[in-house]
Amino acid sequence: MTLAPMTPLAALPSPSTAVWQLGPVPVRAYALCIIVGIVVACVVTERRLRQRGVAPGAVLDIAVWAVPAGIVGARIYHVITSPEKYFGEHGQPLKAFAIWEGGLGIWGAVAGGAIGAWIAARQLGIPLGVVADALAPGLPLAQAVGRLGNWFNNELYGGRTGLPWGLEVHVMDPDNPGHALRDDAGNPVLQPGLYHPTFLYEALWNVGVAALVFFLDRKLRFGRGRAFALYVMGYTAGRFWIELMRTDEANHILGLRLNVWTAALVFLGALVYFVRVRGPREYLVPVGVPAAPVPPAGGDVSQVDLAAREAGPRAVAPEGYRVVTEEQFRAYRETGAVPDEEPAADAAEPGADAEARSEAAAGDATAAPAGDRDAGAPATPAEDDRAGAAGARPADRDS
Repeated sequence: MTLAPMTPLAALPSPSTAVWQLGPVPVRAYALCIIVGIVVACVVTERRLRQRGVAPGAVLDIAVWAVPAGIVGARIYHVITSPEKYFGEHGQPLKAFAIWEGGLGIWGAVAGGAIGAWIAARQLGIPLGVVADALAPGLPLAQAVGRLGNWFNNELYGGRTGLPWGLEVHVMDPDNPGHALRDDAGNPVLQPGLYHPTFLYEALWNVGVAALVFFLDRKLRFGRGRAFALYVMGYTAGRFWIELMRTDEANHILGLRLNVWTAALVFLGALVYFVRVRGPREYLVPVGVPAAPVPPAGGDVSQVDLAAREAGPRAVAPEGYRVVTEEQFRAYRETGAVPDEEPAADAAEPGADAEARSEAAAGDATAAPAGDRDAGAPATPAEDDRAGAAGARPADRDS
């Protein structure tokens, strides 16, 4: 008896082309996916920053620093963790700069992007924790879109499978990058069998992480970077098991892929931060320019209508921001009045210090009678010392 070969009932196809020519300019699907992902992250982050009081358009100022720094960091991580491709006996050092050929590490991208965001946040006067929490749901969505670039490149797949969502993988032409190898009849050549689409698993996982961060942050109102830490924990938990399924070339430590160890260590770091750091969500009011009140729709700060555009000339960017409580921010949005700051020690009202000293001196048994001094005469040094010891001087108390 002859058994018929097992033919899968369903399979996921893969594109046979990942690069298109627009005249002399190559348009790469991988780059397009990264750009679309960046746009998605910026849209989500812009919305969340504005809900926290940041002026419109700040995300573009942040992206100008964060995106290039993230790309550089991603490439540096890839080169460091795969040095044999670029250095050594058969390495090509100049290929380390050929970023268009692929090779970006998400760990380096996050680290580099964080440095760029920190620089931009300092220039804008925004706490980095506010930026990080605003970015937390948008970043995994950007990663999910970016993973589609791996689908076009026919890369980052797992082992063989007979599941209905098994992936067809093309043999890519080394002499014609971005295109599948073709047989004599002109048909693209496929790898034998079907494979786990691990890039798709990661993309779907990232969408789930984005939803988790969004809803938990909405309910628990995380602050001080804890929403970002939650994203890191969620992403690394998925990356750990997905990395174990991948079969592409990678360096190993103690029998496990390097990225498995990295995911585990980063997860533990994020977990420690999430558990140890506490604090309410931070809201911001502008410093240096008045802002028109924008009443929150439905009485919820997180439901501000961001589609409405103010009429008139474009507002000047604030000099910086001041952190306020949620109650103060609500009042600011409703009235347009900037909450009062606690008076600084050197900002006490003129004459208040002298008045306090006079009152303290009047209650001291050794103080001179009021009739022995002219009204309004300055207090003596002895009276000044006694007043300070009694704690009556506003300038010596914590504001």
